[in-house]
Parts: sequence; structure tokens; C-alpha cells
Amino acid sequence: MQVKVNANHTIQTQESLERWASAEVSDELGHYRNDIHSVEVHLSDENSNKVGPNQRRCMIEARLNQHAPVAVSHQANRLDEAIYGACDKLNRALSHALGRRDEGHGSRDSIRRYLET
Repeated sequence: MQVKVNANHTIQTQESLERWASAEVSDELGHYRNDIHSVEVHLSDENSNKVGPNQRRCMIEARLNQHAPVAVSHQANRLDEAIYGACDKLNRALSHALGRRDEGHGSRDSIRRYLET
């Protein structure tokens, strides 16, 4: 799984931040490594040089093998919180997307079956 970290002009990134973010995303999504082709992480500051709440934004797009890409975003006060929040959202989205693909519609039990017994 290839992870690429990008930042717009409002975030001053250093190689250490990019390495850390790449390692965190790889660790968080490691159990999907066979399903994910590549991941792009986009970091930005929504309010640029103004001070305000939830101004750091992390958008993560996962490109899946044989499936449509999945993208999520999260805003927080700090960049690390935004990355962790986006990883959590992406984990849930991937679980839903890949679980639905693997299960199919015919494998679910109806709730009526449980209510009738």
C-alpha cells in the first residue's frame, strides 16, 4: 500500500511530518493492505492565518482494488487530531464498503425472522 502525503500552501510541512503521517495512516489501515492500492492524504488549514476552532483539515482518499475510491475528511484544532479523526472515519467507511461487497445482499438475515421466534 502506497501512502502519499500532500499539503496546500497554508500548511508548512517538513519531511518528518510527512513520514509521521504516512506511518500513522499505514498503521491505522494496515489490515486493509490487500484491498487498498494507494492512499492520498491532503492536509490544509481552512482559515489560513486566522485563528479559529477546527481549522486543521485532513482529507484521506483510499483507492481500492476492484472497487470505487473512498474519501473522508475530518477537521480539528490540531493537525494530529485531524489525521486520527480522518483515519477513524476511513476505517468505518472501508469496513462498510468492503463488508458489503464481500457479503452481498443475499447473505443477510431478515429481522423478521428473529421477531417471529
